[in-house]
Amino acid sequence: MVYKDLAANDILYMVEEINDFKGGMVENYVNTQLIMNGYNTYYWESERGAEIDFVIQRDGKLIPIEVKSADNTKAKSLKLYMQTYNPDYAIKLSTKNFGFEDKKKTVPLYAAFCI
Repeated sequence: MVYKDLAANDILYMVEEINDFKGGMVENYVNTQLIMNGYNTYYWESERGAEIDFVIQRDGKLIPIEVKSADNTKAKSLKLYMQTYNPDYAIKLSTKNFGFEDKKKTVPLYAAFCI
């Protein structure tokens, strides 16, 4: 396990050193929001290594959730999951604004509590 001594200002001002930890921190934040909203969170991985950060159950249906902390929001694993299992919709959390396209709801990271 890798530990990093971070100060609050490091995170607030996004110093370069936290790039290695940003993805994990953002996923941890989203997981906390999902659990606070009463969801059990699960993880999916294909035999070839594609992975979905979270899968939740809502109204008896599985909803895949992909979390993107970087500017690149391409989600090959989410596309594969959707082609394989055909969920009603998926959720992608990122720095982008709210949206809905190709059965994917885009939700800004700050609004993870809305899920």
